Amino acid sequence: MDLISMFIEYRSYFLTGIQYTLLLAAIGVFCGFILGLIVALVRMSPWGILRFIGHAWVEFLRGTPMLVQLFIIHYGFSTMFGINFSPIESGSITLSINSSAYLAEIFRAGIQGVDRGQGEAARSLGMTKGMTMRHIIIPQAIKSVLPAIGNEFVTIIKESSIVSIIGITELMFQSGAIVGITYDGMTPYLIVAILYFILTFTLSRILGVFERKLKTSDHR
Repeated sequence: MDLISMFIEYRSYFLTGIQYTLLLAAIGVFCGFILGLIVALVRMSPWGILRFIGHAWVEFLRGTPMLVQLFIIHYGFSTMFGINFSPIESGSITLSINSSAYLAEIFRAGIQGVDRGQGEAARSLGMTKGMTMRHIIIPQAIKSVLPAIGNEFVTIIKESSIVSIIGITELMFQSGAIVGITYDGMTPYLIVAILYFILTFTLSRILGVFERKLKTSDHR
């Protein structure tokens, strides 16, 4: 069976897989965004214990395979603590915390890249350190690192394939189901590869347009 015929015949499988893949990626980046910003601020805290916690969080999550993290959350928590997450919950949590480690470093670089003079000027006008960070520093930092955040979204789309191992019906899981039906071990995976490429390529182009618009607005 050729690629087009298989895609048409099993389109419901592939479309369901795309929906779950995009859902997981969106949750991972959104939650990772919030958690990553918090971790970045913790890493820049004046208190050593908080900096240590933030540093340990980033280094552990970046230094261990996502598959291990997924198994700890889905199977380890159930065995040791009696906390049972559904597959979609386990996948979302894993992608979110893993993404947060990388986004934390992106945010930290963005915050440190903002001119210190702006913070000093804001405090000279009577703004507290918290107000300066919230209204002056963080907005500029986020704007400067938006391209890197977009790249993380693309990365999460690809890495979401790993959650198929616990039964989430995203693209890789659905392709495995089709292989079981058709006994074709090549065509379904080629279709999935093309679909992943379309998703990531399209998103990359959209992010590129958005980035150029941001640069244009900065020059005005």
